[in-house]
Amino acid sequence: MKFVGIIPARYGSSRFEGKPLVDICGKPMVVRVYEQSMQALDEVYVATDDQRIYDVVCSHGGKAIMTSTHHRSGTDRCYEAYCLSGSDADVVINIQGDEPFIQPIQIETLKQCFDTPSVQIATLCRRVDENADFESIFDANKVKVVYSEVTGEALYFSRSLIPYLRGVNHEQWLKSFPYYIHIGMYAYHADVLADLTRLPQGRLEIAESLEQLRWLEHGYRIKIGQTDVSTIGIDTPDDLATAIAWWQNHHK
Repeated sequence: MKFVGIIPARYGSSRFEGKPLVDICGKPMVVRVYEQSMQALDEVYVATDDQRIYDVVCSHGGKAIMTSTHHRSGTDRCYEAYCLSGSDADVVINIQGDEPFIQPIQIETLKQCFDTPSVQIATLCRRVDENADFESIFDANKVKVVYSEVTGEALYFSRSLIPYLRGVNHEQWLKSFPYYIHIGMYAYHADVLADLTRLPQGRLEIAESLEQLRWLEHGYRIKIGQTDVSTIGIDTPDDLATAIAWWQNHHK
């Protein structure tokens, strides 16, 4: 089976404009994402609607594709880039452009999900450490997921903490039940990706502002791969400072 990686990257952002081009220890963030992805894939493209991002990727030896400025989501941008690339890959991996230290093993875990021919869509989760700060997992920016132990497929994603443990003191929840944080990297069979771009929004997606709920509402199945690798997503300048500190600490 053949895989291609697509990294959607927009310049505009309400919380952090120009985020893909911020410098992380000598390289633009989008370039670091590209280089990390190439360690696990033979074919990777940055999909952008901004000439500045396109030029920076190409100047560092990467491949970029200019896409429409009118996409509803990264999924739509990903599909357009796949079509424009001329790739004949069977599976398209949508890689977050704001996680510069994504690890190749995470991509490999996604790829392994497709060892099962019936898999339509795959994504990742990470178990919450039972000693983690309990209050921190109520953060609505950390999406939680529950999945079937029989099929390994997602049952639901939520910004709320799920499931609710009835009759158990809140402080004991993490020690009493395995909770999982969703890592927002997706892989799709190419024909399934084409179908997803044509789906209307559903009530659950609108309620939680989570695109993957649209797919579940319309009957698509999402395979969950587990990883124990933490990632650093950059949504704000404070996140950037954290990421730079992490990089410097691990490259002394």
